[in-house]
Amino acid sequence: MLEVRGLESFYGASQALFGVDFDVGAGEVVTMLGRNGMGKTTTLHSVIGIVAPHAGMVRFAGSDVTALPPFRTANLGIGLVPEGRQIFPNLTVRENLVATASNHQNLGDPWTLEKVFEMFPDLAARSSSMGNLLSGGEQQMLAIGRALMTNPSLLVLDEATEGLAPLIRKKIWDALAVIRDSGLSILVVDKNIKDLLRLADRHFVMEKGKVVWSGSSGQLKQAEDVQHRYLGV
Repeated sequence: MLEVRGLESFYGASQALFGVDFDVGAGEVVTMLGRNGMGKTTTLHSVIGIVAPHAGMVRFAGSDVTALPPFRTANLGIGLVPEGRQIFPNLTVRENLVATASNHQNLGDPWTLEKVFEMFPDLAARSSSMGNLLSGGEQQMLAIGRALMTNPSLLVLDEATEGLAPLIRKKIWDALAVIRDSGLSILVVDKNIKDLLRLADRHFVMEKGKVVWSGSSGQLKQAEDVQHRYLGV
């Protein structure tokens, strides 16, 4: 589904990524882990096209998408749930969702407003509320629903549950498990290791702009040295 090789990215003269390699298979859940400032968000942004890579290759669904602009990667089937949610504050919940609705992949059973509301009943109850009046958890649900309404082949989440209360985090993880079980590929950045171990198939750990470890959930659970050294748990 997604193949990244030798990715190098800069912010001005400062290099942020140093030859990053990783991949996501069809129907697979993969995480990017690491402490703050280690290059996880830059990696996602380089894949999507928000940051133009200086070197390396990004292939998605068999096509070279290296340095394509974000609207092109979105049309090809990558849906982003950005850090900070970035919903439209002056639109209602319903308007936020229908504003991004598309089915460029011609899916036979696409995500619709009704399916998003079924997954997130809290949003259905607030469908006429303006985006800036929602709680942080409701905004995160809306950001996920908005990405799903683009009917992606790969859902990318940056800090999926950051700053959310435990009850809301559980709702988000439960929803992501349903999305995973539907066959959608997921690439997620988050710090809740226990939840990620239950959800994900494989993990890539980053340190100072490089992938320093990769393995399955079972391997990461056993690799306590990796958790302590790179994840601070």
